[in-house]
Amino acid sequence: MKQSFYIYSEGQLQRKDNTLRFQAWGGKPRDLPIETVSDLYIMTEMTVNTALLNLVSKYGIALHFFNYYDHYIGSYYPKESLLAGQLLVHQVSCYQDENRRLQIAKKFVDGAAGNIYRNLRYYNNRGKNLEEAMEDVMRLREQAEMATSISELMGFEGLIHKRYYESFAEIVNQSLEFEKRVKNPPDNEINTLISFVNSLIYTTVLSEIYKTQLNPTISYLHEPGVRRFSLSLDIAEIFKPLLGDRLIFSMLNRGQITKKDFTEGLNGMHLTKEGSRKVAQAMNERLSKTIRHKALQKDVSYRYLIRLECYKLIKDLIDEKPYEPFVIWW
Repeated sequence: MKQSFYIYSEGQLQRKDNTLRFQAWGGKPRDLPIETVSDLYIMTEMTVNTALLNLVSKYGIALHFFNYYDHYIGSYYPKESLLAGQLLVHQVSCYQDENRRLQIAKKFVDGAAGNIYRNLRYYNNRGKNLEEAMEDVMRLREQAEMATSISELMGFEGLIHKRYYESFAEIVNQSLEFEKRVKNPPDNEINTLISFVNSLIYTTVLSEIYKTQLNPTISYLHEPGVRRFSLSLDIAEIFKPLLGDRLIFSMLNRGQITKKDFTEGLNGMHLTKEGSRKVAQAMNERLSKTIRHKALQKDVSYRYLIRLECYKLIKDLIDEKPYEPFVIWW
C-alpha cells in the first residue's frame, strides 16, 4: 500500500536510477522505492533537482512543502495525466450556474456538520456533557440547508464550527487554553494543532484529487482564487472532523501530545520538530487504517475514502448521480 513520507532532516532529495534517494547532510543515503510513495512532505530545507521532479511527475507524486514553523507553503503538483476536457466543461458549468453551485456547496457543509455532530455524539456517549452542543449543531445544520446564497451558507458554516470549537474544552482532558479559532498565526496549543493537522488533510486531499480527472482549482463552497487549490478546501471540510479532530482529541487525551511539544516564537506558537513528527506519523497511520465500506462491501482505507469522494462528485457533475457526502455511520 502506498503511503506518505515525511522528511524532517535537511539534505538532498534526488533520483537514483528509477527510485528516490534522500541524502541527509552528514548522514547515509536512504532509498525510497517509488512504488511505495503516495506523496512526499518536505518539512525542512531541501535541495531538489529537475531529474527528481521528472521522476515524481512520471509517477504522479506530489511534493508538499512546509516551513520551519510547520506552516504549509505550497505544493509541487505534477503535470496532470488524467486530462478530461468534457469533465472540465461540466466543472466550470456547475460553478457558473448559481443554483447548481449552491446545491453542491450545501452538500459539503452538510457532510461536515454531520461528521461534527457524530464527533460530539461519540464523546457525549463517553461521559462528556455535549448534548446542548449537539442540538445547536443540528439546528444550524438544518438552517444551512435553507441558505439562498454562498455567502449566507458560509455564515452558517462558520457558526457550526464556532459552536463546535466551544465544545473542545469539554472534550479535551488536558488543561489547555482554547477560546476561539485563531489561524494566522495560531496563538495556543490547540489552534496550533488544528492548523497543522488541517494542512496535512488539505494536502492529502490534493494528492487524491490528482489521481482523478477533477481540476483542483475549480471549487463550489470556497471561492476559486489565485495560487490555491480551492477544491481541496471543499472536500477537506468533510474529512477534517473524521481525520483531523478525532486525531487531535485522541493524542491529547492519551497524553501523546502535551505542552512540552509546543514552543512559542515571533511567528506565534508552533509544534516542536518532535511534536510535529508524532502528529505526522499518527496521521499517516490513520490514513492507512481501513474500514468496511457499506456500499462497496469491502475494506477501504481512510485515504481511499477521499478519492471515493472525488468520484462521487464527478458523477454529480456529469449528471450521473446526485452527490451525497461521506458521513460517519459509527
